[in-house]
This record gives sequence, C-alpha cells and structure tokens, in this order.
Amino acid sequence: MSKIKVNCCGETCPIPLIETRKAIRKASPGDIIEVRGTHPASKKEIPMAVKALGLKLVDVKEEGGEWTIIIQK
Repeated sequence: MSKIKVNCCGETCPIPLIETRKAIRKASPGDIIEVRGTHPASKKEIPMAVKALGLKLVDVKEEGGEWTIIIQK
C-alpha cells in the first residue's frame, strides 16, 4: 500500500479535482491519496466526487484556511 500526495494549494477549480482524479487513476486498490488545497469549493467537490466513484473518504480536515482530504481507493 502506498500513499500518494497531491498538493493543490493556491489552485482553483477545476484543477484540484482534476489532479485528484489523476491520482485516483494511478492508485492501486487500498492506496491512500492525500489531497491538500486552499480553494473552498474544491473542499466540497472532491468528497462528492469520491463518494460518486464509490471510494472511501477517510478524513476531511481544515486548519488555517488549508484543507486536507484523505481518500482510500
């Protein structure tokens, strides 16, 4: 199992979602994808996309305007 990190800080929609989808495609089943960003809309869109893809949303946390979303494939 590996961990894939996606840093989208400073990027606006749709870049964070596109980068997250790329990481999900590259990931193997069981891999963890950690997405970091600052765009508020992406913080809502990425979890919705994860659920739509039937993947596990492990955690969503925000600290000082920067959020981290943890996904398991």
